Amino acid sequence: MGTSAEASWPSTTHASSVGWTPMTESAAEPLSLRLPAGFDVLADDEHLASEVFRALGEVEERLLEALSSSDELANTSARYLAEAGGKRIRPLLTILTSLLGEGPDDKVREAAAVMEMTHLATLYHDDVMDSAPVRRGAPAAHEVWGNSVAILTGDLILARASQLMTEMGEEGSRVQSETFERLVMGQLHETVGPREGDDPKKHYLSVIADKTGSLVAAASRLGAMFGGCTEETAAMLATYGEAVGVAFQLADDVIDLTSDGETSGKTPGTDLREGVPTLPVLLLRERAAAGEQEAAEALRLVDGDLRGDGALAEAVAAVVTHPVTQEAWQVARAWSATAQEAVAGLPESTVKSALLSFAEAVVDRES
Repeated sequence: MGTSAEASWPSTTHASSVGWTPMTESAAEPLSLRLPAGFDVLADDEHLASEVFRALGEVEERLLEALSSSDELANTSARYLAEAGGKRIRPLLTILTSLLGEGPDDKVREAAAVMEMTHLATLYHDDVMDSAPVRRGAPAAHEVWGNSVAILTGDLILARASQLMTEMGEEGSRVQSETFERLVMGQLHETVGPREGDDPKKHYLSVIADKTGSLVAAASRLGAMFGGCTEETAAMLATYGEAVGVAFQLADDVIDLTSDGETSGKTPGTDLREGVPTLPVLLLRERAAAGEQEAAEALRLVDGDLRGDGALAEAVAAVVTHPVTQEAWQVARAWSATAQEAVAGLPESTVKSALLSFAEAVVDRES
């Protein structure tokens, strides 16, 4: 289950209007990143957009600096995924939410870098556990250096992130440490699965909230907190971030089944083939257990041998045409609505519009 929500945050289709190309001292060429869909509303506010892009460029410099080391192996492995790219969702949210207060100062930019570093650490670990061969279009770190180096690199990045956050005060350290605890617990609960008597759907939603929602929530909270917003506003934004993260992952569950393989570059039903218990399948099992024949027939295909493309396509079709797929979409959209409701009380601004638009975009996509 890709609950790190890393590779498929939706990209805006108008990159030229909202793209940014910060030049770093360590790079011979500008680093170009595309903002996610929903944030293109920033283009309507030239002053705000300029401030956001400038801050993101400074965060990128700080990120690469914090990952650097005099040890050649540690330097290369720790910077590997950061230099491979990424959409920098969490730093972006930290910068944006700070603009609801006094804006991105040194503490905000440092917190934004820490959020991306914490995220990167989880990717090194997740890829080992999932035996993922590719990350960000390149061989996963464990494919390059082996499992031990990949795990230790993730540990090193987390240590650096924790050190930076410690320098910013007790409250920031508390948010970051509690968030990493949730990330670990989410991975643990995903690994062992629901215990006897647990509701599989509640277990799954809890895993998503911990593995994906918690870090997006922390990024949103820290921006507001270090930007000088009230605790009420910071809590509001944490609720927003967690709900957006859950909505994204639930949508990703459905898109794994419904995406056009030629357009997305992914084989529809990858999660089915790997036996990942995503929401549509959990809903299908619930219906089959209640005696629904159509669900039982679809489940028979899902639980069959899916190594062949034909068998996989048949299983995907059975799930997609069953009402559970639309039900899963409804659950994802409900979480998106929760995110939007969380920030409804904010004063009208470009930042609020961007947050609302992003929450809609994560469930309004095909890949």
